[in-house]
Amino acid sequence: MESEDDMIDDSASMEDDFYSGDLSYCYDDPNDNDFYSDDDNDYGLLEDDDDDDQDVIVSRRPQLSYSVLKEEDIKQRQEDDISKVSTVLSISRVDATNLLRYYNWNVGKVHDEWFADEEGVRQSVGLLERPVVQVSNARELTCGICFESLLRDNITSAACGHPFCFSCWRGYISTTINDGPGCLSLRCPDPSCNAAVGQDMIDKLATCEEKQKYSRYLLRSYIEDNRKTKWCPAPGCDYAVDFAVGGGNFDVSCICSHSFCWNCTEEAHRPVDCDTVAKWVLKNSAESENMNWILANSKPCPKCKRPIEKNQGCMHMTCTPPCKFEFCWLCLGVWAEHGERTGGFYACNRYEAAKQEGVYDEAERRREMAKNSLEKYTHYYERWASNQLSRQKALADLNQMQTVHLEKLSDSQCTPESQLKFITEAWLQIVECRRVLKWTYAYGYYLPEHEHAKRQFFEYLQGEAESGLERLHQCAEKELNKFVTGDGPSKEFDDFRAKLAGLTSVTKNYFENLVRALENGLADVDSQAAAASSKTTSSKNTGGTSKRGGRGKGSSKSGGSSRNVDD
Repeated sequence: MESEDDMIDDSASMEDDFYSGDLSYCYDDPNDNDFYSDDDNDYGLLEDDDDDDQDVIVSRRPQLSYSVLKEEDIKQRQEDDISKVSTVLSISRVDATNLLRYYNWNVGKVHDEWFADEEGVRQSVGLLERPVVQVSNARELTCGICFESLLRDNITSAACGHPFCFSCWRGYISTTINDGPGCLSLRCPDPSCNAAVGQDMIDKLATCEEKQKYSRYLLRSYIEDNRKTKWCPAPGCDYAVDFAVGGGNFDVSCICSHSFCWNCTEEAHRPVDCDTVAKWVLKNSAESENMNWILANSKPCPKCKRPIEKNQGCMHMTCTPPCKFEFCWLCLGVWAEHGERTGGFYACNRYEAAKQEGVYDEAERRREMAKNSLEKYTHYYERWASNQLSRQKALADLNQMQTVHLEKLSDSQCTPESQLKFITEAWLQIVECRRVLKWTYAYGYYLPEHEHAKRQFFEYLQGEAESGLERLHQCAEKELNKFVTGDGPSKEFDDFRAKLAGLTSVTKNYFENLVRALENGLADVDSQAAAASSKTTSSKNTGGTSKRGGRGKGSSKSGGSSRNVDD
């Protein structure tokens, strides 16, 4: 694709900031497709225009932009690129398609390579200027696959001229198409021939179903082979995103309402980087946590070594059949050697004595480490998952508010819906802040334990943001409900409006600070530490200089005395 600005003139673009801008323009129609777009430091909100035939939705930001493409947009761009190459290079559209496919739909690369070495490009792609095989004018020809002699009308060939019958061609094309997208690089069936088989042969010999498959593969290759475009990863979504890399963050939002990171295709995770997200997602699905749980909550049977979980208070353990070994949970010794002299059924002084002698120190240390690791992971995972569930619930509440409650509230409070947009803005703030807060727990899990100042600063910012969000969420969820269910206008509604708008603004500020700090790697802590260190060093240097001055004065006297002696 030659330019990132294709089709932008016909696109809708928004530059308003999610946190600091006015979002009221987004809600003229509650059934519109709202979605987010990020700029350098903040989150922007976009939505589709009221016109159903709008082709592309574009978000423009200072350093990067992206556009969401529907299937018809992709087809149009693909056709435009094919026409452009065909016109400039004076070749057929079939050859232009093969060229673009070979160079991953990069129009600029096609032009550069073609004009630098046309002969080499033709040989690499398989575009022949003339047939390599001269077929005789005989009435019958022999198929190169089945070796049957058939009338010329039943024989055809690619640009190379190798003759094959229709039946063999159909079988070859059908098998290749059914094998997958590799059919887009189809070559002549002759093993020694490199001639490309283009879409003209597919249209001529394939069935309708196979033609549709081939066209689908060709369309998908336009997105999948192009480094600037990707499909939306949401299940069942057929939209693609054209992304212009220019810096900033990679969070984008599709028309289907799914927000994802264009760089790693995971769900949108700003302000956490892709590496941290990859580690967190892997950890959530890894067997290592199962092993940590087993290590922390079970012990191996001394005889068969299978892990055993203690589910009752008694220390008398019996392994499952066929082992059936009876042992003490505390010291792992044979139970037959236990009795009143060793502390009874619920205690084992042998274990305490052995522990003091260091017999169990290593095993206990490993078990304690596993337990602490598991507790830490559980702490962060529970909060990560809880905010995910809260965000999903908030999305459902937002949808219900837009489709049902706003109209009802407008009637009961005798207020036009255009003046109730502060409620939708509050819910959008909640949805986005829940997403940000969720990923801060993944950030916190991987924050090094030894960086105490950074951890304290992070937990302070996270706590302030979470506290503000909880106040906002409770206000929008609980306090709003009495006005929604009320029968008539309430004098308290204006006070509620001011409170909700204020909480939205305060929460926005908290999360702006949190996002900015995490994206800067909590650099404020380092800068403050450096400033404090510099101040301390300066103070020491000042004191040292004063002392050295005193010594210098004494040296001066001594020097003067020496000069007197010399004189």
